[in-house]
Amino acid sequence: MNSDTISASDLIVGVQSPAGISGVGQGGVINHAIILLILLLSMVSCTSMVPRKDLPPPLTNDTFADPVKVVSIPLPAIASSPNEGITYGALTAFLLHNRNDEVSTLLAPQINDNPNIGTTLTLYGAFYPSHDRSWEVNLSRSEKVNEDYEIKLRDTTMLGGKLELNAFLFRFTDGFSRFFGFQSQSTQLNETNYGDGEGGFTFSAGYAVTKNIQVVIGERFRDVAIRSGAVKKVPFIRDRFTEEEIPGIEGFTTHAQKVALVYSTLDSRDMPTSGMYARLSLEGSWKSLGSSADFSHYEAEIKGYLPALESRFISVGRVAYFQTEGSDVPFLERAILGGENSLRGYGRNRFIDRSYLLLNMEERIRLLRWRLFNVNTDWEAAPFIDFGSVMKSLARANATKDFKFNPGVGFRAVVRPNIVGRVDLGFGREGPAVFVGLGYPF
Repeated sequence: MNSDTISASDLIVGVQSPAGISGVGQGGVINHAIILLILLLSMVSCTSMVPRKDLPPPLTNDTFADPVKVVSIPLPAIASSPNEGITYGALTAFLLHNRNDEVSTLLAPQINDNPNIGTTLTLYGAFYPSHDRSWEVNLSRSEKVNEDYEIKLRDTTMLGGKLELNAFLFRFTDGFSRFFGFQSQSTQLNETNYGDGEGGFTFSAGYAVTKNIQVVIGERFRDVAIRSGAVKKVPFIRDRFTEEEIPGIEGFTTHAQKVALVYSTLDSRDMPTSGMYARLSLEGSWKSLGSSADFSHYEAEIKGYLPALESRFISVGRVAYFQTEGSDVPFLERAILGGENSLRGYGRNRFIDRSYLLLNMEERIRLLRWRLFNVNTDWEAAPFIDFGSVMKSLARANATKDFKFNPGVGFRAVVRPNIVGRVDLGFGREGPAVFVGLGYPF
């Protein structure tokens, strides 16, 4: 889903910089704020030993000792962007440790206030009952426009670990969504706002044919309603564009089926430090099965992880290509770049067209291994570069005009084996952008 909505997964202070602010000065303020925050929180966080009977399933299970080690960390939650205004809030992250002193449950209630959507209450939870089963839940509701209800499940316990099942059920409305027009040369002058209201599910089943090769089949349903957004100072999308120009701005439905071939030698699914990952996939959407349009997606992705000096340095690279074929393809079903997992120097969904080519490279550098808040944590810096473009087709791409290049640097706190908190600061032609959240970008 689009994650513009402030959620409890934002576990570190984050600031999204207006385009006119100097990136160097803003980055320095952010770095000093994070250091000050760490020093302050080291004095106010606490560790408790709670009887397991007071923490019933799914908070705990048989992998927990009795009593249960619970680390609570209060955090401010602050975000700012030129369109959303300033959001103020606070959360407390509760980290429950199993008998191996691993964080097996993360629970984070949060409250925010934003002038566009009012007060937002959120409850986020991540549960890792075992290394081969996990699930996440997010419940969030704002006074105006925004809401987010989702649950994710992953299970690899069947058929001796050869079968991997993934499911995602969601319903959300994001009132901060943006559209600028198609193609990489779309201008900020055409910026529009809308409320992206969606409900649906995705499901996939992957079978390990060999140790390194997996065949995946999947099903996806998505019902999209385009409504008035939360940012009234930005024009509404249907006041600037028509359905004939931009298919899907009146809303649409997608019911698609996917097949993929995956090759992986990664040493970890969630936190790899070495190996290679490659994926080829084909997805089709059909009117006969309930979709608003017939179209297909072709995707290819390759990722590599090269460690050095006992994994203190990890060179990471990704190349991805995406192609859409069909007529009247809804705009949100096309190739999209921009945001925390693609071009990190630009806002989410900044560029949209028929296809994209993307290159990401970063060097993950472990600065220190520190026991903070009674939790063993790796602190990483990750200088990176992102390079990519959307286009009608790869053959029609203009390397000098279409492709966007943004350097940047990331800061990560890693609690193994399953939690990564990150801040990524990217510098694009439209100014700096900062993204805060959970998980590695790729």
